[in-house]
Amino acid sequence: MSINNSYFNRNNTIVLNSYVNTGRNPVMQLYYGDGGVSNPIGYSRFIFDLDLDLLREKILTGVISTGCTDQITHVLKMTNTSSFNEELLNTSMPDGSMRATSFDLILFRIPKTLGDIGSPQFWDEGVGYDFYDYGDPLGPNRAYSDRPSNWYQRTTIQNWVEDGLYNNRNTATGTGINFSAITILDIQHFEFGNEDIEFDMTDEINMILDGTLTGNTGWGIAYLPEVENLSGTTGSYSVGFFTRHTQTFYEPYLLTTYNDLIEDDRNNFSLGKSNKLYLYIYEDGDFKNLDETPLVSISDSSGTPIAGLQNLPTCLRTQGVYEVTIPPLTGYKTPCMFTDTWSNLKLNGFNISNQINEFTVYPFQKSIQIGTSTNDPSQYGFSYYGLKQNEKILNTDTRKVGVIIKQAYTTNKQLPNVDGQYRVYVREGETEVIVQDWTPLNRTPNEYYFIFDTRDKIPNQYFVDIKVTTSGQINVYKEQINFQIVNKK
Repeated sequence: MSINNSYFNRNNTIVLNSYVNTGRNPVMQLYYGDGGVSNPIGYSRFIFDLDLDLLREKILTGVISTGCTDQITHVLKMTNTSSFNEELLNTSMPDGSMRATSFDLILFRIPKTLGDIGSPQFWDEGVGYDFYDYGDPLGPNRAYSDRPSNWYQRTTIQNWVEDGLYNNRNTATGTGINFSAITILDIQHFEFGNEDIEFDMTDEINMILDGTLTGNTGWGIAYLPEVENLSGTTGSYSVGFFTRHTQTFYEPYLLTTYNDLIEDDRNNFSLGKSNKLYLYIYEDGDFKNLDETPLVSISDSSGTPIAGLQNLPTCLRTQGVYEVTIPPLTGYKTPCMFTDTWSNLKLNGFNISNQINEFTVYPFQKSIQIGTSTNDPSQYGFSYYGLKQNEKILNTDTRKVGVIIKQAYTTNKQLPNVDGQYRVYVREGETEVIVQDWTPLNRTPNEYYFIFDTRDKIPNQYFVDIKVTTSGQINVYKEQINFQIVNKK
């Protein structure tokens, strides 16, 4: 499994019956409750849009492919500003409001002019920072702005069809938009109020990517109407999350997870179980997709085609890598040599001759151990290529990082079939902030490796751990690689 991060290209917090703009604030504050004498019931809503260009590029090139699986998910991630210290619970925010607990937040689609139909409501982020005007517009408080977007306006010359995007009491008439008319994508409950946002946007983003959903201009986050409309509260209650303008590592993003794992069984093809074989396509050293998916036919050691294993369909696992699953082979004396013939090979409009490869089928017992003694856990050593220790990498690079797994305390005894995984993280003091959680290493006939794309990573110092599971024991090898991603100026 691999990941792609898509970041916000605009965001803003809009406040009930106010022209204030806070688009540049590093924290978005959602509040509800007693807002003062002139506005006894107040609340705010957060709106944002996503930059999906890199995600679209990876899908177009086949780096992210649904050819072999439909396991692709999209989750919105936002870090709570009070998630790092439980002592902040049940205390006040800097503006005096209490920290909210026991509430639900909704994720909704910004409606079009007629709800789900009509014209898109395009909007601008704005240049504001502060929530309040301290009466010094030309002095040091120039961070206050009432330029759009805000509760009433989406641009300088265009208003929202409904103030605040929708009416939470369902009393809008005519062309107004009620809460009941907007599309709710997900609801998340917050028990303590310090939880991070994790909204599932899988169906929504997939519809945008396949063209089913068009004209979308972003999404919003708000309390449920029942919370926004609470009366009789003794003060304001709020929760805060980092926005795209944060100066910390905790910039909000859409986490896309997809399955591009390569598990090539060519070197350990076993009798009696399903096995996977792969074909790797390169053009001038770079992975390249064929014009059509190839077909695979299996022949035995005498060259006789095996019935039922002719013209097997393949799928695109990731860019330039095609996968075929071979049903269990039975009834053969092992070890024995077989051939796999890949046909229907077309590249850039040209036909390519069939590719014939070989693999050895081993007895099923080769992969298991039965006896009276236990197998001692193994210790491993590692070396790497494709990424140097302490290297500074531009955030425009995509690196293939090879992992050579060896028996510990040896120099050249490489191991062909190891359950190895890696994870990537950054450090904030003593805390390890996960960037990519434990992910299996890709396994080909000649190497283990993983792909690290810096284009969707925030510049920082990164660390890589390796984990190997053997004989029921999990060994984690800390800080095998560390490197720094830097901005290209």
